[in-house]
Amino acid sequence: MAVKTADKAAMAKQAASKDGFIAALDQSGGSTPKALRLYGIMEDAYGNDEEMYRLIHEMRARIIKSPAFTGDKVMGAILFERTMEGDIDGVPTAEYLWDKRGVVPFLKVDKGLEAEVNGCQLMKPMPELDTLLERAVAKGMFGTKMRSVISAANAEGIAAAVAQQFDVGRQILGHGLMPIIEPEVTISIADKAEAEEILLAEILKQLDALGHDKQVMLKLTLPTKPNLYKPLVDHPRAMRVVALSGGYCRADANKILAANNGIIASFSRALTEGLSAQQTDAEFDKVLGDAINGIFEASRS
Repeated sequence: MAVKTADKAAMAKQAASKDGFIAALDQSGGSTPKALRLYGIMEDAYGNDEEMYRLIHEMRARIIKSPAFTGDKVMGAILFERTMEGDIDGVPTAEYLWDKRGVVPFLKVDKGLEAEVNGCQLMKPMPELDTLLERAVAKGMFGTKMRSVISAANAEGIAAAVAQQFDVGRQILGHGLMPIIEPEVTISIADKAEAEEILLAEILKQLDALGHDKQVMLKLTLPTKPNLYKPLVDHPRAMRVVALSGGYCRADANKILAANNGIIASFSRALTEGLSAQQTDAEFDKVLGDAINGIFEASRS
């Protein structure tokens, strides 16, 4: 079910300006076993990929169905492709998110990372991207997300990563979808602050080159220097700037996020921290609700 014009306008307004944050529920093949372990489901609980993906879908569905998970505080959610193709209580996931929870649906579209070159990992080729984007439109998605990784303050590598992100972003815009561009800076590198300065300059260059009728969203690692990305927050070609937790625990991620005005969260591990398959629904909802409240307040700073 493609998004109706009125719904798309409402989604765009919410994505651009509503208080709240984006829940990153898009763990893919490589990160799914770890996500399940943190949730209390060990590898011996499933025998193959299909069983693994069924379990992670059940975890995501439990999160989405929780009374705490609504558009009041969760502005959007990023889904893995299999989650988009699945249902919650017989309703397609994207439709359930928007119609039942008031949450804007996004789809992770990248297919993983290339080997590191010049301190950066670019995205693997996506020859089937147009087909996937057509399905995303048909399924009612508002936007997409794609990730590359920066592990050194290498100007050539960072320029290549950002250029690739914006090239694919324009392809996504061509399908009427909103791209979230995510060049993640690894939080443990010694030259993180220098890498972020280079990244800022490259993103500004690409934003300035976008057409005046186009916008993208940006998903960036929480910066070493508070408010470094304020020029991006204020840029007319950037609909919204969101931050990934990048391996910080939730308390640290919230503290750093609160020091960056105008940036909202798009957390994955920091959102699901403390959730367990063994919890009762009441326990689960309480832990998730506390997490959502804390991330929401940090996103309003």
